[in-house]
Order: sequence, then structure tokens, then C-alpha cells
Amino acid sequence: MDLGIKGRKAIVCASSRGLGLACATALAREGAQVWINGRDAARLDDAAARIEEQTGARVTSVAADVGSAEGRAALLAACPDPDILVNNNHGPRPGHFDSLTQDDFLAALEGNMLAPLALIQAVIGTMRARKFGRIVNITSAQVRMPTANMGLSVSARAGLMAMAKVLQFDCVADNVTVNNLLPGPFDTDRLASLAEQMMADRGLTREQAYAGIGARGPAGRIGQPSEFGDACAYLCSAQAGFISGQNLTLDGGAYAGLF
Repeated sequence: MDLGIKGRKAIVCASSRGLGLACATALAREGAQVWINGRDAARLDDAAARIEEQTGARVTSVAADVGSAEGRAALLAACPDPDILVNNNHGPRPGHFDSLTQDDFLAALEGNMLAPLALIQAVIGTMRARKFGRIVNITSAQVRMPTANMGLSVSARAGLMAMAKVLQFDCVADNVTVNNLLPGPFDTDRLASLAEQMMADRGLTREQAYAGIGARGPAGRIGQPSEFGDACAYLCSAQAGFISGQNLTLDGGAYAGLF
């Protein structure tokens, strides 16, 4: 299927590795002009080379922290009029409620709610004027099925998803959609860090920790980032103009609810 986004300009935040890199790769493969972002310039250059090797597309790298106003300004200066915005950022630290501080809560809200909303606010007006825009927020399946040590991530990302639902009512008539992707366990560095915590807490080997994570869902495995990237590309497609305000959970069927 031709997704109809050849030549479209796409910003993919936090895309030097993991799910962000997978999304950037999928969009580049579909012919979009892609701006990738990360805090580590060397890792970002490596990511750009990997995308070029896999897709033949050239991408633009912007080394910046999207959690800061200065970083967002640098990214928008490089691509001031994107047609596609994929919001992503590293998650806050795991921790049970009694171990969290006020600073922890403020950092989580800034990085995983306020920063993506600031980027949306900066680009949604020109998207609406051009009658095309696709905004995808990468959040977490934990928002639907929280665990006790992920309260920072769940609370900040739930706030982002609530505001995304509200703002899409105003923009979908202009062919600007806003959707959320909720990843479960995917083979990323983030998952590796959670596995390491399980190893320390429970005395598990790495293989046991990964097997235990995969066994939580009926698929019986951990997802591959490319599967996630392809889902993101479809939500950014011309064909997805009637999909807005939705939360797509990619977790191998683990979510047990109907809605």
C-alpha cells in the first residue's frame, strides 16, 4: 500500500534508538522527509546512517533535548512546518509512590506531558492551514494497565492523552489527526533497563527476566520495534484521516479490557 506521504515533512522526537528510531525508519521508507532527534550527537549520526542504509533516504539530524524549551526551539528551527509530528521522550524513573519526590513529579510532567504539548501547540496551526497533519504521541500501555512502580510514567502520559483527546475535536475537520500509540514490551533499551531492575529485585538472570516479560501477554513474546514503526507510519498516512483521538495499544494482546 502506498501511504501517500511521499515528500511530507516529519519530525520524530527521541529517535536515535528504540521505538522512535523504528518510527523514523518506517516514515523514511515511505518517502517522507524525516528529521530525527536525540541528545547524543554521535548516537544520532549512527541512527541517521542506519536509516539511510535500510531505506536509501537521507534524514536530517537535530541534536537537542526536546524536554527543554531550547531543544524544542532548535528542532522547530530545523523543520518549522512539519506535516507529521511523532512525540516521544524517555520515560521517568520507575519507583513506588513512597519513594517519589516533588521534583520527580515535576520532571515527569515536563518531559512526558508538557514538552509534547508545547510541540503540538507550535505546529498544529500550520498543519490546519495546509489541511494536512498527523500527530502521534508515543505513550505506554501502562496507562491502561498500570503497575505499582510506574506511577510517574502513567500519570504524566495519561495527562498527555487526555489533552490530545480534547484538542483533536478542534482540528480533525481540517484533516489534522491526533492519536496515541501505547507500546507494551518491545525489544528496546528501555525494556532492558526494566529487565535489569527485575534481575536486581528478584535475583533473575537476563534470560529469565526477558522470558517473564514476554510471557505476560498471550502472544508469548516481546514485540519488535519494526512492528511498532509500521503502525506509526499507517497512522501518519493519507488513508488514516478518519482515525483521530484513538489510543492504539500494541502489547501482543495483553490488555484484557473491552475498551
